[in-house]
Amino acid sequence: MERYKEEFIEFMVRSDVLKFGDFTLKSGRKSPFFMNAGAYVTGSQLSKLGEYYAKAIHDTYGDDFDVLFGPAYKGIPLSVVTAEAYSRLYGKEIKYSSNRKEEKDHGADMGSLLGYKIKDGDRVVMIEDVTTSGKSMEETVPIVRAQGDVTIVGLMVSLNRCEVGLSGDRSKSALDEVRDVYGFKTGAIVSMEEVSEYLYNREIDGRVVINDDIMKSINEYYEQFGVKKD
Repeated sequence: MERYKEEFIEFMVRSDVLKFGDFTLKSGRKSPFFMNAGAYVTGSQLSKLGEYYAKAIHDTYGDDFDVLFGPAYKGIPLSVVTAEAYSRLYGKEIKYSSNRKEEKDHGADMGSLLGYKIKDGDRVVMIEDVTTSGKSMEETVPIVRAQGDVTIVGLMVSLNRCEVGLSGDRSKSALDEVRDVYGFKTGAIVSMEEVSEYLYNREIDGRVVINDDIMKSINEYYEQFGVKKD
């Protein structure tokens, strides 16, 4: 695993973004871990977050895109900080774009988008915090494609939870299912498999983040909701 991925895992823990315990997800599933990108609140945290996204996007897609689209609401700051970091790290100006929940009907920036107005010929990478089932793509993909003759290059999330998607097919993760359904590449800064392997019995700032009991709960969770490996 690349060093920046290890650093990102520690960064999530230190930022109190990745937590372990008992959580109820939006999907209704009971999970032993939870990732809340809304807990990145300081300037330095957001700057570092943008750098991690930029590195993962560059590793996955290179420079073959023009626009970062972050769906409201959490995707808005993600697209902004990542566009800034990408420009700073790789010297390419990337535009940010996000959607409004309600279309604006007045002023000079009317319409459904914030930031750059996506147009014909644009190559777009979508950016989100995490994917559980992939359901959010049912809303996001049509928004992007409605802007014109655009190419969706791919989707980047910070954490691949490695869970089954909407179809319930245990042979592939939600991210794999998004790739197959919509026809574009998907990626994540890190996967939950990498997180578990890296943090198991490892001390971060004097405490073991994933001990034997937590690892047992994680394994039991994936027995029920995880991808079945051959």
